[in-house]
Amino acid sequence: MDLLPAQEAAKIYHTNYVRNSRAIGVMWGVFTICFAIITVVVFIQPYWIGDSVNTPQAGYFGLFHYCIGNALTSELTCKGSVFDFNSIPSPAFRTAMFFVGTSMLLIVGTMVAFSLFFFCNAGNVYKICAWMQLASAVLMVMGCMIYPDGWNAEEVKRMCGQRTDKYALGNCTVRWAYILAIISILDAVLLALLSFTLGNRQDKLLPDGFEVEGAEWKNKEDPSFME
Repeated sequence: MDLLPAQEAAKIYHTNYVRNSRAIGVMWGVFTICFAIITVVVFIQPYWIGDSVNTPQAGYFGLFHYCIGNALTSELTCKGSVFDFNSIPSPAFRTAMFFVGTSMLLIVGTMVAFSLFFFCNAGNVYKICAWMQLASAVLMVMGCMIYPDGWNAEEVKRMCGQRTDKYALGNCTVRWAYILAIISILDAVLLALLSFTLGNRQDKLLPDGFEVEGAEWKNKEDPSFME
């Protein structure tokens, strides 16, 4: 079986390398969009902690919005707004809301940065997005760690019982939004690592003006390159 000339073999390898990098890049972009949706859901959904069969009152709490049942009726009374800090029952909840909200905005900013692929070097864009995703993960960690510091608020104790304290949830339970926020931290780290990898791969892609002669790549525009 005849071997391909070095130039043709290198060209085929380079083409496959570019194609694979683009395919992984598309996958990274899709996962980034999915991650952005997750962070928005985590931020707006009031299901970080909630009642159980042993709680004095029914209800649930999010970062800023919460609902607690009435002792006389079965109706829930809901309060809390992202635009009214005074309606948020704990300073720790406000701080956690800030960190998680900033994390969400960074991921949304990553999607906006996709437009830079049309104007800037792809490797640099991937690295910018990677740093944004890594920062988003750090902010989400801080939000998840600070949030339990507000569990000693009177509104939380009214739902979860007097045994509730900072980092002690009493009779209440952790709900799915809090769990999803913790999982999103790992997602952000993995996406950032993949983005750094893609950025480095882009740096290794050779320009179209390069050709191979023997085992070495040479530039057509280099005066020392002779056919």
